[in-house]
Formats: sequence, C-alpha cells, structure tokens
Amino acid sequence: MKNIIEIRNLNYGFSQKKKILKNLSISIPKGSIFGFLGANGAGKSTTMKMLIGSIPDEKKNIQIFGENLSVLYPEGFNRIGSLIDTATFYDHLSGWDNLMIISQLRSLPKSECERVLHLVDLWESRNLKMKKYSLGMKQRLSIAMTLLGKPELLILDEPVNGLDPNGMMEIRELLIKLNREEGVTIFISSHLLQEIEKMITHLAIISHGEIKFTGSIKELNELYRYSHIKIGLNDAQKHISEIPENYSPKLIDENTIEVTSRSKEDIIDLVRKLVLNHAEIFEIKSSAGLEEWFMEITKN
Repeated sequence: MKNIIEIRNLNYGFSQKKKILKNLSISIPKGSIFGFLGANGAGKSTTMKMLIGSIPDEKKNIQIFGENLSVLYPEGFNRIGSLIDTATFYDHLSGWDNLMIISQLRSLPKSECERVLHLVDLWESRNLKMKKYSLGMKQRLSIAMTLLGKPELLILDEPVNGLDPNGMMEIRELLIKLNREEGVTIFISSHLLQEIEKMITHLAIISHGEIKFTGSIKELNELYRYSHIKIGLNDAQKHISEIPENYSPKLIDENTIEVTSRSKEDIIDLVRKLVLNHAEIFEIKSSAGLEEWFMEITKN
C-alpha cells in the first residue's frame, strides 16, 4: 500500500451555500509524517473529524487502508490512534489509572499501558495524580492513549498547541521517534509552521477549504527555492534601481536586497549584472522557509 489515506474531491458544508471543504484531494504516503497546515478556520479540524468518522463521509470520498470509512469502522479504530481537540482525564486519578481505564474498555493487556508509558517517557511519573501533571506531560499522556493497541496510523489535531518551547520539542522528538522506530504513519494538523517544519516529510496546505499545495518537503523546496533570495552588498540603496522589476526587488536594510526569481539562471544573470555595475556583493542566501512559502501560497 503506497498511500495510507486517500481523499478525493471531498466537499463538505453545514449548508449548501457555505462550503467548509471544497474539492479537497490529498494522499498521505505510508510511513510519512504528513503535515496538514492552515490558518485557524481553514478546514483542518473538519477534515480530521471526517477521517475518524465523527462527521459522516456520505459520498465515500475518503479511503483509509484502501477501504471506505463505512467498511473500515468500527473495527478500523484498532488500527488508528486519534487525538482531536483536547483529551479529558480523571484529575483525581494517576496517569497509570487513566490509561488502565481505556485499556480495559478495549480489552487490552496491562502490558500495553507499560509499553506506551515508556514510549512517551512517563513511566517514572505513572503514579502521579493527573492534577499534578504539567501541560506537556498531559499532552504526552494523551498521545500515549492514542498508542494503545499499536496503531499503524496516528491522526493528531494541533498536538503542540498551547505548549511552551520545551513542551513542543518533547512532542516533536516523540513523534519523530514513533515514526522512525515504530513505523507509525502520522497525519498531523497545525498552524504553528516553524515548529511543524522540523518534523514533517510531506504536507498539504489548506486555505479557506481548498488545497493550495500538496507534496513532499523536497517538492515544495524545488518549487519555491528561488523565492526570497537575500543579496548582501555594500550600499544597497545605490544598486536596487539596477535590478529589473520582474525580480520584485525589496530593500531590507542598507546592505541587503531581497529578490524573487524563477531559476538559478536568473540569479546568475542578476549577480553578473550587479558585478558589472561594480556592486560589492559579500553574501547570497535564501531566507525562505515553510512560513514564507505558506504566505506565498495562500496570499490569493
């Protein structure tokens, strides 16, 4: 199986006049960490709720493990771990007891609770009452709950939202570990682009219910690698008028000009032109990353 999730021409709205999702199509490769990126209200949570069946896929536009959701569920939940919105706990009970309640409901052995607590590095805190857990610890325990039963796929909606930088790093390292060492495919939504960029292998960018880009990080890099090129040179103000308008030149500071080009050949031509005009260039670098690409892709 090449793709673990296939969504084709998915439309959804709470009324006929206002669609939340518009002809949405994405493929999530098996073994990937797939980022589903968009601003708040773009349609991320609605899509993920449809994936787990809490909003019905009436026209059968979604397949997981090669099966329509109406065929996959409820047995398919044994192969999927999901965290949509915020998990709730019994605060007067320990982390261990909270896990045991879920494992018993699912007829899973006690050893599963021990396994997932070690995975999320909470074994030493297992007997601590939930009300004493930090937000980061609660988030890790939430992910531990999704890992009960050794799922092949995790569907996580904004798992680092509200965490401090250290908590974000812990969750990021955990997800990368699960993907690389356990072989779990992870479908993760977020609007925190700088954080998500550090872990994903593939992505889809959604804006106002429409997919604006989908593919691998490598493909995105190839598509936008020559945008937001910064040229460091002495007396930038003097030379900016020499740069053709098609490069969209922008003066950043007295020694920096930012340009956008279509290819490396365009950059070579521009640098040659500036050097022939006696520009003293000391640096050329791309300042673009996922955040800049996201803004470029979603601006229309």
